[in-house]
Amino acid sequence: MTDPTTPRPRDRVEDLLARLTLPEKIGLLHQWQAPVPRLDLPPFRTGTEALHGVAWLGPATVFPQAIGLASSWNPDLIRAVGAAVGDEVRAKHHADPDRVGLNVWAPVVNPLRDPRWGRNEEGWSEDPWLTGRLATAYAEGLRGDHPERLRTAPTVKHFLGYNNETDRATTSSDLPPRVLHEYELPAFRAPLAAGAAVAAMASYNLVDGVPAHLSPLIDGELRRWAPGEVLVVGDAGAVTNIAGVQHHLPDHVSGFAAALRAGIDSFTEDDADSTPTRERLTEALERGLITASDVDRAVRRILTVRLRLGDLDPPHTDPYAATSPDVVDCPAHRELAREAARQSVVLLRNSGLLPLAPGLRVAVLGPLADAVYEDWYSGTLPYAVSAYQGLAGRLPEVTTHPGSDRVALRVGDRYVGCPDTAEGGPLTVGADATWFDVVDWGRDTVALRAVGNGRHVGADDDGALVNDRPGPGGWVVRETFQFDPLPGGTVLLRHLATDRYVTVDTDGRLRVGADGPQAATAFAIDLVADGAAEAAALAAAADVAVVVLGNHPMVNGRETEDRVDLALPARQEALLRAVHAANPGTVLVLTSSYPYAVGWAQAHLPAVLWSSHGGQEHGTALADVLLGDADPGGRLTQTWYADAAELPDLLDYDVIGADSTYLYYRGDPLYPFGHGLSYTRFDHARLRLSAAAVTAGEVVEVSVDVTNTGPRPGEEVVQLYTRQRRSRVKQPLRQLRDFARVTLAPGECRTVTLRLRTAELAWWDADRGARVVEDATHTVLVGRSATDVRLVGAVAVRGEPVGRRARLHSASGAR
Repeated sequence: MTDPTTPRPRDRVEDLLARLTLPEKIGLLHQWQAPVPRLDLPPFRTGTEALHGVAWLGPATVFPQAIGLASSWNPDLIRAVGAAVGDEVRAKHHADPDRVGLNVWAPVVNPLRDPRWGRNEEGWSEDPWLTGRLATAYAEGLRGDHPERLRTAPTVKHFLGYNNETDRATTSSDLPPRVLHEYELPAFRAPLAAGAAVAAMASYNLVDGVPAHLSPLIDGELRRWAPGEVLVVGDAGAVTNIAGVQHHLPDHVSGFAAALRAGIDSFTEDDADSTPTRERLTEALERGLITASDVDRAVRRILTVRLRLGDLDPPHTDPYAATSPDVVDCPAHRELAREAARQSVVLLRNSGLLPLAPGLRVAVLGPLADAVYEDWYSGTLPYAVSAYQGLAGRLPEVTTHPGSDRVALRVGDRYVGCPDTAEGGPLTVGADATWFDVVDWGRDTVALRAVGNGRHVGADDDGALVNDRPGPGGWVVRETFQFDPLPGGTVLLRHLATDRYVTVDTDGRLRVGADGPQAATAFAIDLVADGAAEAAALAAAADVAVVVLGNHPMVNGRETEDRVDLALPARQEALLRAVHAANPGTVLVLTSSYPYAVGWAQAHLPAVLWSSHGGQEHGTALADVLLGDADPGGRLTQTWYADAAELPDLLDYDVIGADSTYLYYRGDPLYPFGHGLSYTRFDHARLRLSAAAVTAGEVVEVSVDVTNTGPRPGEEVVQLYTRQRRSRVKQPLRQLRDFARVTLAPGECRTVTLRLRTAELAWWDADRGARVVEDATHTVLVGRSATDVRLVGAVAVRGEPVGRRARLHSASGAR
């Protein structure tokens, strides 16, 4: 180890760097860094997943997904969640330092440009400024507030232009200069410039035809923002892609060398096996593709982060040494999870049905009524409270039904059966039938749940179907199927993970055995129970029906798979309509990783609310809001469109040219950016600006009096937008500049002061390669969402003259 009495961290790193041999240095360039026993240098691992809790390392507090945390519009809350997650990482690291690293791969700061992105739930907002602010808060919590030591080392990801999953390693995100500098880069810049994040991960895609892992922007932009060294890690297998599926370079040695030269410091390749990485980089040295100074540069950044984490010092000097295993899912973190879930609920529509009156009979219906799901980057739930459980503990009479059809599968006169024991077993055809619930997750994708033991049907490695799965999950989802109808009323059962068809072998066992429909077995589906009808009957017998619909985070919109539309799953939509027909007092609770086009619900239902997958306290939070114990203070951080037809092509990253996101979208959204209702009413009055005219770079204070004019305490998010009236380029129709979340008692009035930083009014002048604030008047808009504006003012900003190199543009942004 280095001498801890050496005064300057930089000197300590240089001292250790000088004592390492070149092969030892190369051993530090892999995700699983080799120990150097002769220098007492321990092993080190990058990459503990911590997007909304500690993932993949057993039970840990599961907070709402990032998109849910964002809807709180509460940086202080988000910072507290980050701190809790950081403490749990530290606790798990102390228990297993070799397996649990302190370099955490969070937060994701890719702006949510398109709601069809499969990883939508990992981001914060479609607005880059809001993304940067909220992600900075989360990263601040993760890193801690010690003046020298990091609690964890947060890593922003994925750099750059990464918003599509389908073919993500071979598609190019083409970014015009203004889109690059005004939309994509700012979200990354904020947490790095604040010193909250100390590392970044490159993305799988290409940017303007160049693999992101070779982008000149890594050194040219990313590393210029931070006050100190920035460690850049590769995504899993992405450097191999350079000479692999991307065909950008002729061989892997060239690809690895180019990545190191471009600024990749840590290679996430071949899981824990560092041998291929070390061999390729060693050969690159021998071939003259990299130099020893290239290696030193990367190792210096690695050692700098390790030093800041305390990894190079004796354990007794660790200020986080007292973080014990008891902190994991401790009572304080459980309460924080409840509060985070409460504050993230968004009320989209309410004609007076909510909050529910005490003593009502309520039917909680739908596939997510009594379920709480983990996503790919969730921790293991230590416990879970579903919507049904949350309400059942608070109301005298609560019934529930998933709304799924119950069926029997038949081949001729023989039925499909399986064991009803807890461990399940193979599916076979015979005389005895097993009933299966059919759960629709959209795009004709269904899961089959055996009624006898409640376990899902999946395919084993040898292709045999077994009912032994808790549900869809894993990197490869083996528990989803599609019914392909045949003319005679039977169906073929297609296994989606393998794109092969189910057959019955000579022993009567069902297996994924046919490459095409010609060799597949035809199955008859006998309806045992109509799920929508049974749910509707419960709704008719209740005072209010609460229908909980949404997505399964592992199916149809997840990592590696984008959505193709915004529609609710067909069977879920049919269930909703059947329940509403039986009981007009129907509340739709959407629990999802992304927006849906729920125009029918908006037009016909008395109440609609949304929550992301809310973690272990999801049902408690929903009950608090539905029953009025908490005001729904959440607000949307991305636009909800009425139809996918309103969106450009998923690969069109030019948000300016395509008129996309709330910044440029000209249509009428289903729900606008910033939207969210309350159970009370707010009045906004007396808009005041600290100055009517300022010089670019100055700050204008924008004050407004906000009064709760309703009968209940309420949460309001006051939002400040601007619009530039004249410009030589196309400008946003409106752009968020500041916000404040306030809690007001009935009749209470408070002056809310927001800040307009005029330096942020700049746009990127591609001709000059610089940002420019024009001499222009800006409309100042204060309101409840991007389209619900309550007060309007103006400020003149003295900047650079509006030139005549291009035709002037009006405030509408018309080209």
